[in-house]
Amino acid sequence: MSIISVLKKKNNKILFTTPSHNGNFCIMHKFYQWYKKDISEVDAYNPQEALRKAEEEAAKIYGVNYTYFLTNGSTSGIICAVLSSCNKGDRVLIWSNAHPCHKNACTLAGAEAVEYNLPYNEEWGIYEPATPDYYEKLIKDTKPKALIITSPTYEGLASDVNSISSICKKNNVILITDEAHGALYPFSDKLPESAVKYADFTVQSLHKTAGGINPTALLHCNCDAKKALDLITTTSPSYPMLATIEANIKFLNSAKGRKKIIELISEISSIKAKLKNLQFYGDDATKILLKKEGLSGYDLSELLFDKYNIEDERANEKSVMLLTGIGTTKKMLDKLNYLIRV
Repeated sequence: MSIISVLKKKNNKILFTTPSHNGNFCIMHKFYQWYKKDISEVDAYNPQEALRKAEEEAAKIYGVNYTYFLTNGSTSGIICAVLSSCNKGDRVLIWSNAHPCHKNACTLAGAEAVEYNLPYNEEWGIYEPATPDYYEKLIKDTKPKALIITSPTYEGLASDVNSISSICKKNNVILITDEAHGALYPFSDKLPESAVKYADFTVQSLHKTAGGINPTALLHCNCDAKKALDLITTTSPSYPMLATIEANIKFLNSAKGRKKIIELISEISSIKAKLKNLQFYGDDATKILLKKEGLSGYDLSELLFDKYNIEDERANEKSVMLLTGIGTTKKMLDKLNYLIRV
């Protein structure tokens, strides 16, 4: 029985359990259906067993030994990976400009965070992935227990995870990949290759590009990380949130889901081909990184917002990044054709 089917069943018991709203008392009536499905871990239909089976099915889809559903974002996945890998005093290589959870994970594990730098692209105002040779030298110089890389970067630049993984294996270093922005990668060969095949731990945020709700995410690994995950997660999870994760994965892995990803990439490619007045950059088609000669990124961002009613995800001095994903419609993308006038 799936998590979704568990939530569809009607429980006729008189509930003297958590949650105390019992699916009837609803503080925010617009979320009544959510409250109605917000069951307890002690529910008669055994949602914990349904969760275990859903995670096992997900692991098969991704081709890993274990996939864990996360309801506290990729942050909890990174922390879990470090707690599973490192002991007090172990060295962990982290990018100096990485998400704060990388350093926080080291702090919680009692590990030593050793920061490294990535090359900066002045022309676009963004950081580029480092080469495998860079990591090989870094590993030989610092002798870490684990290496955390961010691939793709926020702007959609992907690392050569296969080669980096080979270097890590050769040096007995655990590779943790923050693939928060690459949740679509396992489902399309038109996108960079996912780290799930190569890294010891891969973390993905479903809510960033894959259509999930905040803050649903996944942790993929080939070792049992349940003990570490139990240290940092609640014993009273939100089963409606977990059900959305299950449904999200099933959609991405379906013919309909894969077709939608292809259509999204095709639409974006078509629009880019028309906008010859703008420059584009990056490995990931779902991240539209653009700039306009004669305009700073901040000026371009302001122009998009004020004149064309388009709000970007991030802007810097040189460029602007528009984030797209499963929820990006053709109607939304068609609005970008107006940018031919910029």
